[in-house]
Amino acid sequence: MTYSAHVDTFARDNLPPADQMPHFIFELPEFQYPDRFNCATELLDRAIECGWGDRLAILGQDNRLTYRELNEKASQVARVLVEDFGLVPGNRVLLRGANTPMLAVVWFGVVKAGLIAVTTMAMLREKELTEIISKAQVQAALCEKRLDEELARAAEKCDTLKHICLYHSGDGSPDSLEQRMAGRPATFENIETSAEDVVTIAFTSGTTGKPKGTMHYHRDIMAICDGFPKSIVQITSDDRCIGTPPLAFTFGLGGLLLFPLRVGASTILLEQYTPETMLRVIRDLHATILFTSPFFYRRMADHIEQIPVPTLRKCVSAGEALPASTRALWKARSGLELIDGIGATEMLHIFISHTEAEARPGATGKPVPGYRARVIDDQGAECPPGVSGRLAVQGPTGCRYLADDRQKQYVQDGWNVTGDTYIMDEDGYFFYQARSDDMIISAGYNIAGPEVEEALMRHPAVAECVVVGAPDPDRGTIVKAYVVAKPGVEPGQELSRTLQEFVQNTIAPYKYPRAIEFISELPRTNTGKVQRYVLRNRAWQQEQTKQA
Repeated sequence: MTYSAHVDTFARDNLPPADQMPHFIFELPEFQYPDRFNCATELLDRAIECGWGDRLAILGQDNRLTYRELNEKASQVARVLVEDFGLVPGNRVLLRGANTPMLAVVWFGVVKAGLIAVTTMAMLREKELTEIISKAQVQAALCEKRLDEELARAAEKCDTLKHICLYHSGDGSPDSLEQRMAGRPATFENIETSAEDVVTIAFTSGTTGKPKGTMHYHRDIMAICDGFPKSIVQITSDDRCIGTPPLAFTFGLGGLLLFPLRVGASTILLEQYTPETMLRVIRDLHATILFTSPFFYRRMADHIEQIPVPTLRKCVSAGEALPASTRALWKARSGLELIDGIGATEMLHIFISHTEAEARPGATGKPVPGYRARVIDDQGAECPPGVSGRLAVQGPTGCRYLADDRQKQYVQDGWNVTGDTYIMDEDGYFFYQARSDDMIISAGYNIAGPEVEEALMRHPAVAECVVVGAPDPDRGTIVKAYVVAKPGVEPGQELSRTLQEFVQNTIAPYKYPRAIEFISELPRTNTGKVQRYVLRNRAWQQEQTKQA
């Protein structure tokens, strides 16, 4: 390993031990990188050197940034972090904001300074933020003003968080990030980090609802830029990207920021979309590549004939399994073949996919060049074609949990075991079957069933509950709760609404149970263990009966 530039060694000190690390593959020439570089230098400063300074980089709601402006503003942010707050390479900085050009600016400012970006979902509540700040021992936060209340409450419980700086405050406060940036030199000598210095800690809730921080290097950032978008999407400098995933999701960070900047393209960052507004923005701003979930493609298919999008040439689907019916519907309405893909926060981005010409109904695809995948049984042996098992992957990226015993479950014999059940056919195509754990994937969001159960159990009307994924024709899967009410509590629609609102106010609103069924008791084994599979089967049978 090349000497680290990190003065604060927290991240490196909390990497998994060597015998629990996945096996990394760097066989292809595109994944050969120098021992020392900063990915912000490669993505921004190199763009200026290439003569791209005046090209449009980011288009927002009310502003746009060229590559030069993005680089200059990011340099000013880096100066604020170092000069005002005294942060040193290796410190962690939490980012909290919607998809805006400013969020991109602060991400690159953090990276330029050799700090570690901890980007979080705007919808997270105090409880979730507290867990993330504590686990990553975050020292500073850059937060959009309208999202500061939950962060402020979390900060009261976290001794490590010493600095909170707000942006988009609109009040001209001298303490705002914009005012601190004003008048600063628009240059910064980027920290020359090691290729193996941690640059971001991306959090996933995990099947238990306890957050897992996945640590990725500067080298990993470049590897995802030089893999899937080049070999599968074939993005060019003339493209303009757009999509729904937040930059806090690695799906969004790659597709909506890193990938376009790697090739001199541009991206559109807007806070919210409906299916109709997405199509209108694509049409009006001439977007060419779309990143979103199957749920959103299903919704947009109902409107695309009324709102044609002639500039759109590539459509990437990820975040949840793509139903064959959604692929067929979108192609029939838009004329475009969906590029399906499976990725993971642990792997940073998509590792199995296909080009449009290689698409097959129901198939996720084949390993992205540079990756290898196989289906294994419970003993780790490779399954023959046509036999279902656990998906295992290796490549230039892989899982490094932050001080977490769950590393042993995710990495087995050097392979990343994703928690997905797959079948591989004779031609090497991988077909998704189901999740093999308690993670629920709904409309592209990962939701841990036990985390929703914990929120429900805080309500005084709930005696017991189990949360499972239930099939839904629109969202693919929804969160469904089976609830045993306490004695004297009247179950019904009013209580269901009360519990749903309670969960929305306790954890991120997208995690709430969209369906609640009251039952007299939970199914259990003779030893008293709850039989979750019985309720999963019940949910699926109820949906089949409904559709019959």
